[in-house]
Amino acid sequence: MSGVDWAMDGVLACVLPFLSWRALVTEDPPKSVVLFLAFGLLSAVAWARLGAPDVALVEAAVGTGFTGALLMSALGWIGPAKQAPPPPSRFRRALLSLTLAGLALLLGAVVFSLPDPSRGLSDEVLSHLAPAGVSYPVTAVLLNFRGYDTLLEIAVLLLAALGVQAQLRPAVALDDAATAGPLLPALVRQLIPAMILVAGYLLWRGSRAPGGAFQAGSILGGGAILLLLARTVPPPSLSSIAVRAALLVGPACFLAVAVAPLFAGRHVLEYPPAWAGALILCVESALTISIAMVLALFFPSTRHLDRAGEQVHQEDRT
Repeated sequence: MSGVDWAMDGVLACVLPFLSWRALVTEDPPKSVVLFLAFGLLSAVAWARLGAPDVALVEAAVGTGFTGALLMSALGWIGPAKQAPPPPSRFRRALLSLTLAGLALLLGAVVFSLPDPSRGLSDEVLSHLAPAGVSYPVTAVLLNFRGYDTLLEIAVLLLAALGVQAQLRPAVALDDAATAGPLLPALVRQLIPAMILVAGYLLWRGSRAPGGAFQAGSILGGGAILLLLARTVPPPSLSSIAVRAALLVGPACFLAVAVAPLFAGRHVLEYPPAWAGALILCVESALTISIAMVLALFFPSTRHLDRAGEQVHQEDRT
């Protein structure tokens, strides 16, 4: 590596722990959210430097973009800061510092005692790429060799979306007066077509390079959140047939493709080699829609009210 690469890696290695520490100890919520966003963006850069572009894309889209939007939205819900609890005693601070230092030393000892790095199952994966239907190893593992895990992950996402909707309290849409000026809707109209193109490119590129349904769905989910912030579309509701169809199309398509080989005398998720590429593309296309809808359902586009909050809302209106 060149001197610039060493300098960049050194800066990341120093700044990331500092940002994580400051985000945890800062008592001001807005400042803590900003530090978290900075930490997430630099984490994406670090993953890219480590040669993991798939993780970097998800970190930038979900870990920073989507989660950051949720945290910034939550800042508008919290009331005035309450009196901070008294700081811990010096003994507790010293005990915590010693514990963390011991854990750091133990982790360092484990890392330095690891055997020489091996290729693991890389050779096995590369040798079976031809019948897998895709040429990118990560996509082959996620959608073919280890399809069970991915199918369960999609089911977990669906259950999470249903759980979020079940926990919502009575809500009222934000007033027109709370809507941002004309800048945000104009910006959204310019960004949404580009985001759709980027999502489509990542979906299509996933069979040969970093990309796929999770990255494409994250981009589309971010676009949906922008539309909600600009009040361009109404908030999604589970009572809508379109929302239910978007949520179920991914798991239903994946489950159908997984079970279909049983009728041909094959095993579950055993794709016919001649159709493997087309089936994986169909599954990823359906999963992209479902992932985007799940992320949109997570975002609180309405103001949730409880009995105490109704009076506050009425006072805001008057």
